[in-house]
Amino acid sequence: MEGRTYRYFRGDPLFPFGHGLSYTTFALENLRIAPDSVEIGDEITVYVDVMNTGARAGDEVVQLYVHHRNAPDPRPIQELKGFHRVHLQPGERKTVVFTLHTYQLGLYDESGRYIVWPGMVELRVGHSSRNLPLTGTVELRGTPTEAGHRKVFFSRVQIR
Repeated sequence: MEGRTYRYFRGDPLFPFGHGLSYTTFALENLRIAPDSVEIGDEITVYVDVMNTGARAGDEVVQLYVHHRNAPDPRPIQELKGFHRVHLQPGERKTVVFTLHTYQLGLYDESGRYIVWPGMVELRVGHSSRNLPLTGTVELRGTPTEAGHRKVFFSRVQIR
């Protein structure tokens, strides 16, 4: 699949997903992943704090990407698994909570089967597909599992 789809593109896009301008600035901090090791078939919760560090109210789109470290090739460089727009007043802070099911972390193999592979998965949170300042990992335990009809594409999101 390398060279046939954008999922494996290694260049520098002119406008990455999430690119945009704002009249204020935001900080993402305090990434928490629970649990840090999970059986295939369970859920993972990702928490991140977002704060408006500028002088004006504004919206930030917090994005969650995953990268599989141990899955067999070909595998995407990173995949968007969730995003949420948050409106914040100057100085305001909120926590964005993403809930991922491990079936969302599957990949298609060469024969077209959607399989969840055990191993380390890197979770990246940021402002755009190019600007991902927070990174953590979760270990998927178990045997390779064909997810088939159970796959889910995006996470559930809450704001606290």
